[in-house]
Amino acid sequence: MGNKSLGVIGGMGPLATSVFFERVIDRTVASVDQEHIDMVILNHATLPDRTSVILNNQEDTFLEAVKKDLKLLEVADVANIAIPCNTSHFFYEKMQEMTEINIINMVDETCKKIHQKYGDHSKVAILATNGTVSSGIYKRGCKNYNMQLHTPSEVSQEQVMNTIYKIKSDLDVDANVIEQIIKDLISKEKCCCVILACTELSCMKLSDEVTKFCIDAMDVLVEKSIEYSGGQVKAIK
Repeated sequence: MGNKSLGVIGGMGPLATSVFFERVIDRTVASVDQEHIDMVILNHATLPDRTSVILNNQEDTFLEAVKKDLKLLEVADVANIAIPCNTSHFFYEKMQEMTEINIINMVDETCKKIHQKYGDHSKVAILATNGTVSSGIYKRGCKNYNMQLHTPSEVSQEQVMNTIYKIKSDLDVDANVIEQIIKDLISKEKCCCVILACTELSCMKLSDEVTKFCIDAMDVLVEKSIEYSGGQVKAIK
């Protein structure tokens, strides 16, 4: 496969976009600049809040705003598009209808990877925004691969949301809160793994003890972005 440029619709949030960019660089096998993949990154930070739009049935507000990004990336002649935001994949089908450029499906690729590792009938937990959870995108994704999605309790979900928006606001967060939720999902709820399905959670430093139970959707998107662009993914040491 020859090298192909990657378009990125970012800004949801800006820190997560920065982490995505850094991980693409870190995970690409390259000994010189020219072996890295070409990327066009649109840091569209003023895109409407995805959770708010979904919960208030204001889809068109988001779609009208993102349409401009898709047009810009068409002009830039990118081969594939990555969107490092799980919640925005609620609009995946409609966004894909708006452009002939392939949009990498972060949700489907993540569910596919989990199924390859754990197989049919796996019970999979999710940590995500209220918008992602209520949208059902990961529930449908797991169902497509004959797996069951488990969502956290109301109290745990509130803690997850508080953590996500603290990260967006550049406030200090207590990683122990998220780590305890993950431990409970594995030990008490008997889930085989936990999807980190919000790119803000990808910005957190979690202990090796809990990381081994996590499938980070951003990492999956990073790997697929490199592969689709003709690059070689570096193995994690």
